[in-house]
Order: sequence, then C-alpha cells, then structure tokens
Amino acid sequence: MVEIGKKAPNFKMTTDGGGTVALKDLKGRKIVLYFYPKDDTPGCTKEACGFRDSLPDFSKLDATVIGVSKDSVAKHDKFKAKYELPFTLASDEDGTVCEAYGTWVEKSMYGRKYMGIERATYLIDEKGVVRGEWRKVKVPGHVDAVLEAVQAL
Repeated sequence: MVEIGKKAPNFKMTTDGGGTVALKDLKGRKIVLYFYPKDDTPGCTKEACGFRDSLPDFSKLDATVIGVSKDSVAKHDKFKAKYELPFTLASDEDGTVCEAYGTWVEKSMYGRKYMGIERATYLIDEKGVVRGEWRKVKVPGHVDAVLEAVQAL
C-alpha cells in the first residue's frame, strides 16, 4: 500500500506510442501519477484535458505527468490523438500497478457491485518518495490542487 513519506511502489508499464515508462528511469524528476477509470469517458476526458492545459506549469517545475488506466496502448493512442494530450499514458492492462497503488477497488453503481479503478493521484518526489496522495478524486479543481502541491515541494 502507498504511504506518504515512504518509497513509491515500483512500476514499469507500456505506454502510448509503443514505449515504456518505469519509476527507476524517472529518478531526479517529480512525478504526478494519476489513475483514471477509462479513456474517452466524460470525467476522464475532463481530467486529462485539465492536465493537458496545465502541463506548461508542471513542466516549469520539472514535473512529469503520467496517466494510468487499464486501457490498451491502442486505446491510449486514440485518446491521446483525439484530445492532443502531450503527456504519457501508461497501460496497466494486467492491473499490477493499480493493485500496488491501491486504486483497484470494489465500486457500486445503481446497486451493482464491480471492480474498477478509483480515480486517484500520487505526487512522487525526485528520490521516489510519495509526497502527496489524492483518493476518490473529484475532477473540478483537482489539477490546481496537484499543481499547488508540486509547487510546495
């Protein structure tokens, strides 16, 4: 499980464009790792576009933004192209990273229970230590809150 002040769980995932991203390769950079349920759905699109629009501010602070869902790389490629997303989208199709970060949870909609990704964001510092955690994220205002936390690091 993830704890503030502790090392972030390691990860290595395939990304849009056929690449890979690993925590160990991002040492020396601040990382905004945000988990979202599904590409091209209303809340996820609004959140992704929020990070897109604020990316210049994150970049000035040497922060890397990475979006994570269980969607395939092909779906990420379409989502990224459709909304001109300038940051990495990582595919966690087998769910191991979602499990490690505690975002794969039981959800309920209209009385039906199912497993899915809980919208969550983690701020990881240059040494790989978790410095911020947002769980059960509500999209409005979220990107600004994360940006403030990155500025405070």
